[in-house]
Amino acid sequence: MPPERKYATSAPENDPVPDTAAVRRHPALFRAIRRRQNPRLRRSDITVTDENAVRRAVKAASLGNAMEWFDFGIYSYLAATIGRVFFPSGNATVQLLSSFATFAVAFLVRPLGGMVFGPMGDKIGRKKVLALTMILMAIGTAAIGLVPGYATIGFWAPVLLILFRLLQGFSTGGEYGGASTFIAEYAPDKRRGYFGSFLELGTLAGYTGAAGLVTALTAWLGTAGMDSWGWRVPFLLAAPLGAVGIYLRLRLDDTPAFLKLEDANVHISEAADAVETTARGDLATIFRTHWRALVLCVALVGAYNITDYMLLSYMPTYLSNELHYTETHGLLILVATMVVLMLIINQVGRLSDRFGRKPVLMTGMLSFFVFAAPAFLLVRQGGLLAISAGMLILGLSLVCLLGTMSAALPAMFPTPVRYGSLSVGYNLSASLFGGTTPLVITALISATGSEMMPAYYAMAAALVGVVAVACMKETARQPLEGSPPSVQTEEEAAELVESQAPTPKF
Repeated sequence: MPPERKYATSAPENDPVPDTAAVRRHPALFRAIRRRQNPRLRRSDITVTDENAVRRAVKAASLGNAMEWFDFGIYSYLAATIGRVFFPSGNATVQLLSSFATFAVAFLVRPLGGMVFGPMGDKIGRKKVLALTMILMAIGTAAIGLVPGYATIGFWAPVLLILFRLLQGFSTGGEYGGASTFIAEYAPDKRRGYFGSFLELGTLAGYTGAAGLVTALTAWLGTAGMDSWGWRVPFLLAAPLGAVGIYLRLRLDDTPAFLKLEDANVHISEAADAVETTARGDLATIFRTHWRALVLCVALVGAYNITDYMLLSYMPTYLSNELHYTETHGLLILVATMVVLMLIINQVGRLSDRFGRKPVLMTGMLSFFVFAAPAFLLVRQGGLLAISAGMLILGLSLVCLLGTMSAALPAMFPTPVRYGSLSVGYNLSASLFGGTTPLVITALISATGSEMMPAYYAMAAALVGVVAVACMKETARQPLEGSPPSVQTEEEAAELVESQAPTPKF
């Protein structure tokens, strides 16, 4: 059965439903209207993907994303060190809270970055904006590595730290929405989950690289050496890594879906062309027309981000501050967990292509709800085996979300406003729930004295996620809304056209 056609959409949601009696009186007229709203496919409507081009696009987006999250992950894993370097000496909990508050500050401007870069990506192209976000992130991260500490310049140290964290957050506002859109629009419909999973493979690789580097430096230099100068090294590496990401992204053509919006010489059907070239990147249109999808996106991303940042950003701090393990010990366990997730995440993407996005996402959400508390009880028992088992349980729940979200979220919005809508929805949610996760959990533990608060917080997020997944539409193996079908071979395109040809009547 051919995939549902999304590039020539039916009547808008707010269009009145035709009167039944009118349909009976004028059947030919309404048949013509339905044909105009959903014309039969022509071969020129279908995008046949170039396997090599798809792989280059996936590599550029994923490596760029890895470098973005390497930059962002550094701060998470150096939170305790940054607290000591940039804030007045005193209570260790207050220093840590100050450091996590600065971490959360970057997320306050992410929605602003999404509102600027998202519509820009819908107007001037995906790759140009993704290169720009890479440049800004590299500048912000490298600049943090050059800021003197509190002991040297006093009050201005945290001020400058916050300023460059804001630059990091602003640039990240255009990263995930653009990178996931870039891969989704390049990938063939039947393999969008598999190729999309490489984006989060890049995220894990960036986090793993950051955690591995911080672990190695801490083991080599010790706490005193890290506080003195060692903490600067990971931040300063952002400049050369950013240059690599910019080079990779600028070498590519823009996505086939975006080029079909731009290129008047591409022979697509008039109906599809009319749909695809209206309301480009207008924020008012996004909020007015796509608010239901935005609300669902915020709920899904909120549940996903809380569990993601709880495990990948907060857990090393939890192990060192609450369970009194060394920083190196906690980071090594996390690195081992992330390596396991990297080995299986692409298979999760394949599963989402085969069985659908909803079953895989629901499995991850339910797993967090059911197993978060037992996993934390294992972690609290202490010992390498128990902690590793608890972290792995959380990681296997998370990988169901990581391997699926980057294909599920772009499919929620039509091509002309996809970058903008996803950037706005994703970053509003990340601002409210993602970056605040370490701060909220630390504050809850301090207020209640319960070391199980991370588990309870993840369970509450997962419950919201279960409801959101139940409400979303299944989009696996279907064309992106507002774009023509995308297939891997000419033969598949011919079969798709033939399957929709009218059956002769004798």
